[in-house]
Amino acid sequence: LLGQILDQWFESEPLKATLATDGVIGAMASPHTPGSGYVLLHHVMGEMEGRRGAWGYVSGGMGALSQAIARAAAARGAHIFAEKAVSHVLLGRDGQAQGVVLQDGTEVRSKLVLSNASPQITFLELIPQEQLPKDFVQRIQQVDTRSPVTKINVAVDRLPSFLAAPNARDGQPLPHHQCSIHLNCEGTHLLHQAFTEATHGHPSSRPMIELCIPSALDPGLAPQGCHVVSLFTQYTPSVLAGGRPWDKQARNAYADTVFDCIEAYAPGFKASVIGRDILTPPDLERIFGLPGGNIFHGGMSLDQLYFARPAPSYSGYRSPIPRLYLCGSGAHPGGGVMGAAGRNAAHVALKDFRHL
Repeated sequence: LLGQILDQWFESEPLKATLATDGVIGAMASPHTPGSGYVLLHHVMGEMEGRRGAWGYVSGGMGALSQAIARAAAARGAHIFAEKAVSHVLLGRDGQAQGVVLQDGTEVRSKLVLSNASPQITFLELIPQEQLPKDFVQRIQQVDTRSPVTKINVAVDRLPSFLAAPNARDGQPLPHHQCSIHLNCEGTHLLHQAFTEATHGHPSSRPMIELCIPSALDPGLAPQGCHVVSLFTQYTPSVLAGGRPWDKQARNAYADTVFDCIEAYAPGFKASVIGRDILTPPDLERIFGLPGGNIFHGGMSLDQLYFARPAPSYSGYRSPIPRLYLCGSGAHPGGGVMGAAGRNAAHVALKDFRHL
């Protein structure tokens, strides 16, 4: 249990709750849920520029990371087709992957196919079900993809000024503006309470909020004096109590709850808001292809990790379809912006490619 681990190492309840957020982030779990300790490990393992457990902002926004990978691939001769949706994987008579068919009917032939789409999209939508083992299909269908995350992107005309650390007169970012700011984390009981509400189909009345201001480090993201604020909030169920949809009214009501909470910590925040973009779990699924809105393509629970990710016997990136590989967050070792699944899958694919 995450709560037990933190109790062993720390005494301060606000510190324990703040660290606990990395154990429940993106997970429909509470600090008291068995296995939640692993999610914390997943977020602090590894290093960045020699600093263990460190995370960083990407200069230019997260899209800049994709662009850097794209440029590196193009420099090695890769051809990249954006906005070209794949209809299905092309299979030969022997059942092996031979390429993909785009939605406009174009066939792209290849010796290998790597998919960083979710296991659900890859195997349940892009492959005819009769080509796959029944127990494998059943396993993919049963993957727990519940997600508690609603992401809110906000544009503000001034830097938030927190009661705990008011802004300087010149309005310049202070050290805490350049970090991850955790709100509603005074105690782990608050996180558990927020989780419990979501399990009953109700968005948390006092949501867990991770607030980042990337423009405090990267001024090019916003006009001078203005800022972009990224809010990673939970818990919000994919389906609301009574089967109610996440319509405009429900979205705005939840966002208002989040903004009221921030206002209590940083008076004037609501008045500074120029615009906001609210992405509930169904929005994250529809726009980004995240099953259930899950940022990891499936829960990072103990029954869905290591040899069982995405299914037992298929944790090594190869799939039941010869020459088709899974290289996204749904593969071992799971989600997070670290590239481990893609790097590992590439090595496996290259090893096979040499024998074709």
